[in-house]
Amino acid sequence: MELLAHARIVMWEGASLWVIDATKVIGDEPRRTDFHAHHAIQVTLALGGWFKLDTADLSVRGEGVAVAADTAHIYEAEGLVAMIFIEPESRFGRAVARDLFSESKLAAVPRDRLEHLCAGIRENYRAAKRDDASLVELGRGLLAALAAGRAQEPDARIRRVIAWAADQLDGRVSLDDAIAMAGISASRLRHLFVEQTGLPFKTYLLWLRLTRAVERIAAGVSITEAAHDAGFSDSAHLSRTFRRMFGVAPAALKMS
Repeated sequence: MELLAHARIVMWEGASLWVIDATKVIGDEPRRTDFHAHHAIQVTLALGGWFKLDTADLSVRGEGVAVAADTAHIYEAEGLVAMIFIEPESRFGRAVARDLFSESKLAAVPRDRLEHLCAGIRENYRAAKRDDASLVELGRGLLAALAAGRAQEPDARIRRVIAWAADQLDGRVSLDDAIAMAGISASRLRHLFVEQTGLPFKTYLLWLRLTRAVERIAAGVSITEAAHDAGFSDSAHLSRTFRRMFGVAPAALKMS
């Protein structure tokens, strides 16, 4: 598998920060993903490199671009960029979506209040000693700046179901158990879950498993072990899901 980029990934509740150093393009082949869609708002910020994002009907190249959750897109880049993935049902995700995506699923992101955070991420990545705790704090700062104080919590029953499901990923997670956890009828939970998250429960559960696997891969475990820890049937199932949602195979990224 050809190496496409070096990556450092840190995660915390509701979001993750990916610092990606895309390898230099040789010849005419760009560093480009397949068309893909993931259940996260993606905000991409140039840190010295360049990037371009394309949906089916729009193309944007700039210093900061956001893609709405569940929007099919292609990502192309070279050099150093930061990507922050935000759970759209989180209080920060709701604020960012409301602010950025009123007119389009692909939106420019103002950089004026983000520059010091971008500089901090770049310095952190290039430092001789890895400091993930500081990188998480920079990511949290980005979230707060993007939300600009407008964050709102989703429905408490859905928050409870999501938190419960995230704790059960190493075992069986059923809709019947989620219904009992929420304390509402099956039909009401199905409707409310889609209303609050944009996805059916089963599809959202797959997204939770993928984020768990990404966290494990970022910690340095093998793809096989990450698949097992996140409840995938095997590493091939994880790799297929990763590629469908992020546009590249996990083996194409080297964790640094």
